[in-house]
Amino acid sequence: MQTKDILLELRTKKGLSQDELAEKLFVTRQAVSRWENGETTPNTETLKLLSAFYQVSINTLLGSPQQLICQCCGMPLDEGSISREPGGAPNEEYCKWCYADGEYMYHDMDELIEVCVKNMVGPHFTAEQARAYLQDTLPKLNYWQRYTNLAGAEQFAAFKQQLMDEFNALQIEGMPQVTALNALVGAYINLEYRLPNGDRVKFLDDNATYLGNQLECEFGGDRCFGIAANMDFLLVSTYEAEGKNPELVVYKKR
Repeated sequence: MQTKDILLELRTKKGLSQDELAEKLFVTRQAVSRWENGETTPNTETLKLLSAFYQVSINTLLGSPQQLICQCCGMPLDEGSISREPGGAPNEEYCKWCYADGEYMYHDMDELIEVCVKNMVGPHFTAEQARAYLQDTLPKLNYWQRYTNLAGAEQFAAFKQQLMDEFNALQIEGMPQVTALNALVGAYINLEYRLPNGDRVKFLDDNATYLGNQLECEFGGDRCFGIAANMDFLLVSTYEAEGKNPELVVYKKR
């Protein structure tokens, strides 16, 4: 269907006249008429208003001219799988499983890969093939791309190994050997630390993605180690359950 036909169908299903729709969108009836006659197409801001009002994606309003994929897990998006903002407006960046009620559901790339693998395995697609495909694809998507511009799974794995070697070389007392790093969203691990002068600071960017992990202290107790890194630095901290009472152990430029 063309945009003009979609707009006419949506208005008709709502039981609205052109005048009534125009009033809700703060445009003239003539503008609505020209859209539905195919003489003009709503501008970007009006498309956003129409998307929110009709609760459909802009891509749908435009006749689905492009194939959308979730920028977190990579699955194709359609009107039934697209995510919604808390107010109900469509979010064409993510599927409803990766972004729900205004919150991102996955902060750990490896965790997401394992969830996706279970749903991708079939007679002609093994778990190993699915995992390799996701390890190559996910780092290129917008949600994870904020982390770095690594080109693919092999380069990504090599960089993780390099960081693990650097963490282990710190030889921090009580911290076990680092054997795995996961891609973690900054907002999920960005703890606030108290400096000796009493100031409180955060060292990470909520909108970036880092490689990190949580490690149990070899001496036991109720504190654990948290590690995070990117191309610029290594960070090691300790904290109690749910990130309470964090203390910075190492912040080292690479």
